[in-house]
Amino acid sequence: MMQISTHMGEMVATMSSDETQLSDTLRFEPWQMLEEMFFRDDVVFLMRHGPTDWSKLDIKGVEATDCANQRIMSPEGRARMREMGILMASNEVLPSQIVVSQWCRNQQTLEELQAGFAEVDPSLPGDIPVETNPDLNLLLSLNGAPNVVGLRKLVSDWEGSDGKGPLLIISHFTNIEELTTFTVYEGEILILDPKRDNRVLGYLRLASASPDIGHFNVQ
Repeated sequence: MMQISTHMGEMVATMSSDETQLSDTLRFEPWQMLEEMFFRDDVVFLMRHGPTDWSKLDIKGVEATDCANQRIMSPEGRARMREMGILMASNEVLPSQIVVSQWCRNQQTLEELQAGFAEVDPSLPGDIPVETNPDLNLLLSLNGAPNVVGLRKLVSDWEGSDGKGPLLIISHFTNIEELTTFTVYEGEILILDPKRDNRVLGYLRLASASPDIGHFNVQ
């Protein structure tokens, strides 16, 4: 980890294999909260799923597991999330447990993160337990979570893991905004402190992350 500006830090990774060449880095802010965000196991990493293909929107009333009729990750998004997994594992920024929405784009995000972890250490995906929880499903969709009560409880109840790492939750833009009032890019992680009423300590995201056309005013 290195400081690259007054408030921003960066994580890089050098791979020994010529087949794996990373084109991205991880950025985080604020640098001043480095220890609070990455050296505690009692914080929660609240993540939005990775980059998706916005040319195909969710069909009204689509089931969470119906991948043929909902917006899913783009090939580029998959590659970015795999690199994110490599960067996280290379910098020892790893969760001790993962809880993920049922929606296909969230499950795909998990798959690519795990693939990235495995490129650094093949045993990692099997060492990190995973739970799929419908309380994290897309808020206010016809087959989604009705509110963020379950998500809030999941964050608030996290007490740590005896030094094994934070909890990683992979949910959706709307759910995260409702809980925190923060707007996040696809693939971005907010770091929350349950001991301070789920205060947002900072963020972690790929340097390539950018606003999407679905939730930001971009041309």
